[in-house]
Amino acid sequence: MPKKKTGARKKAENRREREKQLRASRGTVDLAKHPCNASMECDKCQRRQKNRAFCYFCNSVQKLPICAQCGKTKCMMKSSDCVIKHAGVYSTGLAMVGAICDFCEAWVCHGRKCLSTHACACPLTDAECVECERGVWDHGGRIFSCSFCHNFLCEDDQFEHQASCQVLEAETFKCVSCNRLGQHSCLRCKACFCDEHTRSKVFKQEKGKQPPCPKCGHETQETKDLSMSTRSLRFGRQTGVEEGDGASGYDAYWKNLSSDKYSDAGYRDEDDDEYEAEDDDEEDDEGGKDSDAESSDLFSNLNLGRTYASGYAHYEEQEN
Repeated sequence: MPKKKTGARKKAENRREREKQLRASRGTVDLAKHPCNASMECDKCQRRQKNRAFCYFCNSVQKLPICAQCGKTKCMMKSSDCVIKHAGVYSTGLAMVGAICDFCEAWVCHGRKCLSTHACACPLTDAECVECERGVWDHGGRIFSCSFCHNFLCEDDQFEHQASCQVLEAETFKCVSCNRLGQHSCLRCKACFCDEHTRSKVFKQEKGKQPPCPKCGHETQETKDLSMSTRSLRFGRQTGVEEGDGASGYDAYWKNLSSDKYSDAGYRDEDDDEYEAEDDDEEDDEGGKDSDAESSDLFSNLNLGRTYASGYAHYEEQEN
């Protein structure tokens, strides 16, 4: 029987587990909850934007700046960490700030820890949208991370990108290096790899994690756990129509092309029928006009004498 764990051993194991979770959480930063990427509303123009030292739209300074590292708006001087000493006085506004981060464009408070660690650990150091290639200084919105490929996204492109992120740059799920089924997918390269070709001499696999991509080194995921789809083309040979054995080729393409021709021919026949019906209506209208002309010719020689309709009045008659 295994030895019974003592209280000290349980506490040590729990402490090691908590430290392990803390180290893992530092590596994966949640951008939506980080203070440097917090939502801010300008005091002057009332426009909502990312946390900034100056408003992106009107360049005004905020009354209550937020620290990009610790997220506080008031320094209460409870510790001796402040670079600028203010004993017994709570500092707010510009009296609390100590620097501006060049990466996230936000204020950093005058705390020694924040000033010395934020620039190295800023999560927006190389934050550039993978779709529009705009950085933090090029737009006023917040920065997000894709849930699948973990690339940076701006507010304008985050939904559109994530809706089309799980699409391979291939027509099948086969490995890019061989003809076997790709069991691992890289969402950055948009490619599948088998078990043999995920082993790379450049990128080493960490214990307890998925194998890295042999091209970019990003952690791969199993294809069966994702909603991956292949690239589809709506022209040429790949028309989307498959045969009974599941393979689509030129035969299906020519069949679809011929069916489209027949459908166009039927459409043209309907158009011809419509045109013929319109021509018949025009001929009927012309026939009606001819009949009216013939009836007017019959009464053209009829003389009714002088009448009021012909412009004659009895008081205009000249006396003989």
